Amino acid sequence: MKIKAQMAMVLNLDKCLGCHTCSIPCKNVWTNRKGAEYMWFNNVETKPGIGYPRKWENQSLHKGGWQADSGRLFLEAGGRMRKLARIFHNPDLPQIDEYYEPWDYDYQRLITSPLKRHQPSIRPHSQLSGKPMDITWGPNWEDDLAGVCESGDGDINFAGLDYRQYLEFEQAFMFYLPRLCEHCLNPACVASCPSGALYKRDEDGVVLVDQTRCRGWRYCVSGCPYKKVYFNWQSGTSEKCIFCYPRTESGLTTLCSEACVGRIRYIGVILYDADRLAEAASETDPRQVYPGHLEIMLDPNDPKVAQEAERQGLARGFLQAAQKSPTDRLMRQWRLALPLHPEYRTLPMVWYIPPLSPLLAGMEPAGQEDMLSALRIPVRYLANLLAAGDEAPVRGALKGLLALRAYMRSSRLGEAPDKGVLRETGLNEAQISEMYRLLAIAKYGDRFVVPTAQTPDAGDMRAEQGGLGFD
Repeated sequence: MKIKAQMAMVLNLDKCLGCHTCSIPCKNVWTNRKGAEYMWFNNVETKPGIGYPRKWENQSLHKGGWQADSGRLFLEAGGRMRKLARIFHNPDLPQIDEYYEPWDYDYQRLITSPLKRHQPSIRPHSQLSGKPMDITWGPNWEDDLAGVCESGDGDINFAGLDYRQYLEFEQAFMFYLPRLCEHCLNPACVASCPSGALYKRDEDGVVLVDQTRCRGWRYCVSGCPYKKVYFNWQSGTSEKCIFCYPRTESGLTTLCSEACVGRIRYIGVILYDADRLAEAASETDPRQVYPGHLEIMLDPNDPKVAQEAERQGLARGFLQAAQKSPTDRLMRQWRLALPLHPEYRTLPMVWYIPPLSPLLAGMEPAGQEDMLSALRIPVRYLANLLAAGDEAPVRGALKGLLALRAYMRSSRLGEAPDKGVLRETGLNEAQISEMYRLLAIAKYGDRFVVPTAQTPDAGDMRAEQGGLGFD
C-alpha cells in the first residue's frame, strides 16, 4: 500500500446560483494576459447544453481520456507511435471556434465621437486578428438555456432519453455546472505530453505544466477529456488551472472557492492507495470505475492507515487535514458527491453533489423511488453525467438529500423527527445532523480544510532577514 495525499474539491450543484462569480477572479488573476483571452480555467455551464468548448464531452470527436482493454489502459487518442506520426498535425485538437474567438470593443470611440444626431455605436473586433467580427459563440453562450433548442441535440447526456421531449417548454429543466481542472489521479494530459512537461505534484496531487519544458505540441489539450488544458498562442506553451497552489500552500483556499456566493464549494484532503490506481481505472465495465475509485480511498481515521502514512513520510499536517476533511465525508463516507464522467477513467478529484429539483406537474409519488422518478431533472441525465449511466449511485445521493430535508423539516416544525426516512437510507440521526451542519450552515473553516505546505527546517528566517544584499 502506497499512501498518497490529494487535494480534492466538492461542488454542491443543489446550491449553485449560476452567477459566474467564481469565474471572474480566476480570469482576472490567472488568464488576463495576451494569448490567454479565450481561456477560462473556471467556467459555469448550463445543463443541458454542449458546453465550452463545444461538445467537449463527446470523445468520439476529441479522443480524450482512456480506454480499457483486457485489464490494460490505453489513451483514447492512441500511443506513442500514433502521436509521433501526427505530431505536426493533431486531428483531435479543438479549434478556436469551438471555444470562441475572443473579442473586445473600442470603448474610446464612445468618448471621442463628435457631436451628432445619433448615438455612437461600436462593433466587436477580434482580439486575435484585430478585425471586425460577428459574434457567433461564447464561453457561456447557452447560459440559462439560451439557444439550447438549437444545440441541445448535441448533449450526450441525453443518451437513453428523448431530448426533444425535455426541450419542450412544459418539460424543460436546467441546472448549473461549474467546471475546472479535475486534477485527476490518472491524468490523461500528463500521459499524452511528448515532452513530459505536465506532471502531478507528489505532495498534494495538483497537476501542473512546466513552462520551461513545454514545446507546444498540444497533445495535452486533446488528451484531457474535460478540455481544461489550453494553448497560449502568444507564448507557445500550454496552461491550465493550478488549483491556486500559491494560496493553498499558505493554507488559503482557491480563488473560485473564496469568491463563491452560494458557498457551494468544499476543499479538503483525500488519502488514497496509489498502488491500486491502475486496477480502479481499468475496470472493464465503465460503471464500475466509480466503485473502484471509492475503494482506493483510505480512511484517515483508521489507526493502521494513519500509522502507515506517517511511516511513509506523509506530512503530519496533511494527515490531520484528511482526518477533518469535508470532501472525505461527502465523497467517501456519505457518498453524496459523484465524479464527473468517470467513464473517462482519469479518476477525477473534483466531484459534484447532484441537484434536487421540483416534481413534474400532475405527479403524485407514493414513495422515495417514485419521487425520484418524478423529479423534473431526469435521474438518467444525472447518471450519464456523474456515474457513467449507472442510476444507483445517483439515486443513493438524491435519497440522502431528500432524507436530510424531510428529517430537518419535521424537527424544525416542532414535530417528532421523521426517523422513517433514515431507515430507508441507512443514515442515523448523528450523520443527518452533521450533514445539515456541513451542507447548510458550515463556517469557513468547516468548508475549507487546507493544510500548509511542508517546508524544510531553515532555522529562524526572521533573524536572517536583511542579512544578504545584491552582492
